[in-house]
This record gives sequence, structure tokens and C-alpha cells, in this order.
Amino acid sequence: MSAAPDPMPSHRVVENLIMRYAELVDDGDFAGLGALLADAVFVGGDDEPVRGSGAIEAMFRELLIVHPDGTPRTQHVTSNVAVEVDEEAGTAVARSYVTVLQALPELPLRAIAAGRYHDRFARGEDGRWRFAERRVRITLFGDVSRHLRQ
Repeated sequence: MSAAPDPMPSHRVVENLIMRYAELVDDGDFAGLGALLADAVFVGGDDEPVRGSGAIEAMFRELLIVHPDGTPRTQHVTSNVAVEVDEEAGTAVARSYVTVLQALPELPLRAIAAGRYHDRFARGEDGRWRFAERRVRITLFGDVSRHLRQ
């Protein structure tokens, strides 16, 4: 039995997917990120595209520093979200800004990175919207030494 389509307007469902990504990163839920992006291609900057739930989960585990509380100690603030939906084709595109804040017990709250997301979405046969592609371009860097392993 397939799931019922989302009852919300499509643009709102897409916005919620964008916000869910931020929550999962900030919670350190890398398995959840893999599941959210399971049908997507993830492209970070000039890096090679990553596909598949397991590969995406592994990428986040290798990339992000997890602190003793089990999280990266970040807040991803997503703003300037613009969503364009093609209901007939079952596709959507979105663009947004991201600002990454971080605070640690020994360090005050500060912005560590900022950039843009360019996303594509597709509605599946079950009527549910999913990420098809996430492109992340970080354009401003602060001190990411306590956030990124590389």
C-alpha cells in the first residue's frame, strides 16, 4: 500500500524538506540525513557528487566533528528561500541562503560559514516530494576548525 500524498501545498512541503535537512545536521543525525537524501545527488562545492543513503551518511560522518553532546554544536539558519513548483511535471527547484552558527562551552556563539543551497525535488509515484539534488556552495568561511575535519 502506498502512502497518501502530502496534504500541504507542494511549495510548503518542499520548504519543510529544506528545513528538515538543517535539523538533521544540527542534531548530528547522519543516518537521518542519508535517509532524507537517499534519492538525491549531493554536491558540495567542487567535490565529487555523492549518491545513495549510505554514501551520504558516511560523507557527513567523515566531514563533521561531533562534540561530546553528540551534535556538531551548530545551528544552520536557512533564509531567503525561493521555491518554484511545476505541479504537472512533479518537479520543483529551490534556492536559499544558509548561515552556520556554532557555539561551544569554551567559545562564544559565532557565524562560521555562509553560502547558498540550490535544490531540485521530485514527486514520487507515491505522491511524496523528495530531494533529487542538493548543491551546497559555501562562499564565506569563518573558523570552521571545530566543525569540519578537513
